[in-house]
Amino acid sequence: MADQARISNLDAIEAFRSALIVFISKTRQSLEMAQDSVKKTRAWLQTEQPFYWTTQIKARQKKLDQANAELMSARLSEFVDAPSVQQMAVRKAKVVLEEAQAKLERTKGWARDYDRMVDPLSRKLDGLRDFIENDLGLAAAYLVEIQKILQAYNETPAPAASPEPSS
Repeated sequence: MADQARISNLDAIEAFRSALIVFISKTRQSLEMAQDSVKKTRAWLQTEQPFYWTTQIKARQKKLDQANAELMSARLSEFVDAPSVQQMAVRKAKVVLEEAQAKLERTKGWARDYDRMVDPLSRKLDGLRDFIENDLGLAAAYLVEIQKILQAYNETPAPAASPEPSS
């Protein structure tokens, strides 16, 4: 029976360490992309969307004012009996204006609630990032040390077999 373990292949440890480094790198990139998406979505909700809907409300209010003016002009005109086309235009302009106002209010609500809803999930990503950066980084370093130790062990000569005691 041999007193020394036979280590025939250290390449498996190196292959595992390489795969671990690739995993760490890809996971780090994914986490950065997720955090960027959180930031971009926050900015979109807090700045871009309110600006867009405020602009839409102004434009739609202008169209409503124009439709009201055309309706008033049609009512004052003696040549138009029933200003139904102008009334429909006013109703349509009111609907689209109310839609824009409702969307602005929803956007403000989402912006208000965004951090409350996203922060707990974002903190979980931070915990995963810490694990990836610290623990798995240390694991990759330990694998290098294991390789060195096993290589040194593999290079030491086997102890000489001692003679069996006679009975």
